Amino acid sequence: MAVELVRSVCPHDCPDTCAIITTVENGEVTSIAGDRDHPITRGYLCTKARFYVPRITHADRILYPQARVGAKGGGGRFERISWDEALAEIAGRFTQILAESGGEAILPYSYSGTLGLVHNNGMDRRFFYRLGATDLLRTICTAAGEAGYRVTMGKVIGPDPEGVDQADLIVLWGSNVASTGPHLLPMIKRARQRGATLVCIDPRPTRSSRLADHHIAIRPGTDACFALGVMRILIEEGLYDREFVARNTVGFEALAEHVQAYTPAYVEAETGVSPETLLWFARLYGRHPRSVVRLGWGMQRYSNGGMAVRTVACLPALTGAWRHPGGGVLISNSEAFPINRGLLHRPELAPGPVRSVNMVALGQALTELTDPPIRALYVYNSNPAAVAPDQEVVRRGLSRPDLFTVVHEIFPTDTVDFADIVLPATTQFEQTDIHSMMGYYLNLNRPATAPKGEARSNHDTFCALADALGFEEACFRDSQEDMVRQAMQDTPHWSHASYEELVARGSVRAQTPTTPYVPFADGVFPTPSGKIELYSERMAAEGLPGLPTYTPLAERVERAAAAPYPLRLLSPASHLMTSSSHGNFAALEPNERPWLEIGSADAAARGLADGDPVRVWNDRGECELVVKLVPGLQPGVVVTEKARWPKLSPDGRNVNATTSQRRSDLGGGATFHENLVQVAASAP
Repeated sequence: MAVELVRSVCPHDCPDTCAIITTVENGEVTSIAGDRDHPITRGYLCTKARFYVPRITHADRILYPQARVGAKGGGGRFERISWDEALAEIAGRFTQILAESGGEAILPYSYSGTLGLVHNNGMDRRFFYRLGATDLLRTICTAAGEAGYRVTMGKVIGPDPEGVDQADLIVLWGSNVASTGPHLLPMIKRARQRGATLVCIDPRPTRSSRLADHHIAIRPGTDACFALGVMRILIEEGLYDREFVARNTVGFEALAEHVQAYTPAYVEAETGVSPETLLWFARLYGRHPRSVVRLGWGMQRYSNGGMAVRTVACLPALTGAWRHPGGGVLISNSEAFPINRGLLHRPELAPGPVRSVNMVALGQALTELTDPPIRALYVYNSNPAAVAPDQEVVRRGLSRPDLFTVVHEIFPTDTVDFADIVLPATTQFEQTDIHSMMGYYLNLNRPATAPKGEARSNHDTFCALADALGFEEACFRDSQEDMVRQAMQDTPHWSHASYEELVARGSVRAQTPTTPYVPFADGVFPTPSGKIELYSERMAAEGLPGLPTYTPLAERVERAAAAPYPLRLLSPASHLMTSSSHGNFAALEPNERPWLEIGSADAAARGLADGDPVRVWNDRGECELVVKLVPGLQPGVVVTEKARWPKLSPDGRNVNATTSQRRSDLGGGATFHENLVQVAASAP
């Protein structure tokens, strides 16, 4: 029996980006394990990884190109066609649309089905630039938080995760790392063994809050208010680093005056956090400057989300936490050591400026956009029928008989049901790719097995489409290996690495003067002023608050008094899925149902018991869920997981039947958590 060990990488939307050792026997993947030698993975894979091997040969996998016969939507039927037929049909339809309406009538839709730089940031971008297609603003997950963080810090650069174990205080703020980034937990454990304190700030009890020394149950969408209240106490009690503030910040005096309005009484009225708890936390934070705040993305999924992240990012500037290894605020390191995206994307291929569509507003784009309307939609690395907000509007758009839709997928998702042409996609174990891990490592994924059926990767499919459309540029003939090499080309922090080294070792770390790296040790910050901007001239010039500010949620102000929707529905990440990826496997898990977390008081007021089926609705739509009573969940808040496959739900819908296309204050991000609903027992 021929046995081979191949280095692989988890491709999904998680900062851990695990290094995997794949066992291959006679050409077939038989098992996977975490790479014990990798300094982050250390041999551990999360619970989602157990779905990887079975999905390669699963009976439901799409193995051949297909064309739709019959109506769009659930119950649609498909017939097998050849790749030549599929490519000819797509090229022919695109050519017709280009001639009649221009490239802007074609819209790509993709996000994090894989985060590989080759298959999600390479040939696909070249293809749609060359086509002159409408530009998709990929804002659905992180845009608001990144925009807010940049206002304060200049770029999305945080502390080195490998320094977290040196902290004396670790704050998980809206971050359920036990489910969405578990490789931080061993670092936290080592810090706690040294005596560090772990605090969780989150509207709901989570797997992470149960591990913490303290849990502060803040009201959803009030994070900026709480942070400003903390600042007030830090300044009043002198619990800030005067030398660091004077040397490294701008706007401190204005901030000190501004935060006086955030009294403990006002903070309690908005956040639900008592003055005693506010004072305790502020003193704890001020007295432990060797601290790190790990921010989650949930905080920025509100209309005030960008400003919330901008505000929390100001806290370590007051205590001087950035002086210390692992200290500061960590939301992402996506801009710490960038790869050569320009060489991967090739934006110069575009024929000229094109319009943009925010992916949060897909429903509006498909049903309202004109001059020209969207006539073709190409979906890959995403499942918009499940993940996009305002689901009923999205479905109306996807159901248009005049919309030509191509979906490149591994499994028959809800979006596949609306396709005209379905293309079979490879899994991670059938392609070459390169992945960023926590911003500090690049990991190489090597193919472990041949593609099943007639599956093709994103890269190879876009190369074939470029050829079918007659694109003559040489860059459309670059191989997957070429793209990996180009990603590292002319990059100062990766210049020491090579493709050959990645093949041999599987992973390389960014070139830094120290490990752990202290990113702002030189006192230079990538902002317009060169300092941490407690006050932002740029924001003020745009007519926005120059100082960090709390604004109550827009939906609360606009709709709560006028509509009978008293409950705020949060839809955080699942422990078993990464967005909608693995949704078909997670649905088969024992006791895994589309549940609704609800507190005892709200359940009793509606006559609900654990396990009862319920209808959840507002004026946008409704879905059916199952009650899960959760002790400690605050009144007025209910919770369900995001992105379940609607077709595997009781009524063919998920939570996005109730969410809106509203965008955040900064960055145009999604506002999934800003969702007021009512809940009642389902009709018998």
